[in-house]
Amino acid sequence: MAEITSGELRHRRGFLGGLYRAMDSDIAYSFRKSPITVTATIVTIFIIVCSVFAPLVAPHNPFDVASIDLMDGELPPSWDVEGDPRFLLGTDNLGRDILSTIIYGSRISLLVGFASVALAMGLGIVLGLISGYLGGAVDAFIMRVAEIQLSLPTILVAFLLVGIIRGYLPPDQHHQVAIPVLILAIGLSNWVQFARTVRGSTLVERNKEYVLAARVIGLKPFVIMIRHVLPNVMGPVLVIATIGLATAILTEATLSFLGVGAPPTEPSLGVLINVGQNYLFSGLWWITIFPGIALAVLVLAVNLLGDWLRDALNPKLR
Repeated sequence: MAEITSGELRHRRGFLGGLYRAMDSDIAYSFRKSPITVTATIVTIFIIVCSVFAPLVAPHNPFDVASIDLMDGELPPSWDVEGDPRFLLGTDNLGRDILSTIIYGSRISLLVGFASVALAMGLGIVLGLISGYLGGAVDAFIMRVAEIQLSLPTILVAFLLVGIIRGYLPPDQHHQVAIPVLILAIGLSNWVQFARTVRGSTLVERNKEYVLAARVIGLKPFVIMIRHVLPNVMGPVLVIATIGLATAILTEATLSFLGVGAPPTEPSLGVLINVGQNYLFSGLWWITIFPGIALAVLVLAVNLLGDWLRDALNPKLR
């Protein structure tokens, strides 16, 4: 058996010790003692894994024209008398498997959600740090812009941004850039919460001793903001990001439902609900109900995680 060097032993002790401390922390204990949070985490991870590995998980490829048969269109769920065992949740008007379209559609919803939250978080953190640390006219200008945007509904801001961006693009490119436009519009409409939160935390942190000490030794403001202030304001940001993910997914679904979101060639859950509502009163309820349930479950699970994270990171509730 190979001998373990002292360096490897220290590394293992350090890693295992850190893992043990993490598992024994107040946050880990709070997570383990909350069945709702554990369930929400399992559901969220399950949906993300299924979406990422959709080609392997989905029973059919709903966007492979060669494998779609129009004769299979409008089949009810498999437990119905007229259902087909090949299609667990039935098919749509084009003969596409509803379960497969939900799995593939979740990929678009999650992609737009994560990317737009990352954009909003990055922009909000930068502006919040600058506003809170520099203060003065810079702070006043950024906060007035934030207040103006807060006076408008988020969905309206995103709707306007999508319309403006599309207005500068040729019509034949709308479908090609639909997803990037969605990410940009939703991200730009949700940065305010991040900026206001980071600004408030920065106003508190900038007058503490460690920041004053960093100034005394001659560190530049940018270095102080990134190296010293930012790590101490990330707790509330993570909470907002988690809850913002659910909001971003709902915003994308709303825009897609209204016909200005994801294209039909890359349908998200919102597009699937929009397609299904045209047949809802024809008795084909499964085309819209099942994508709607999938969207509701995903948003609920993410919101429950956000609520737990907000309480877990609040020192007053420990």
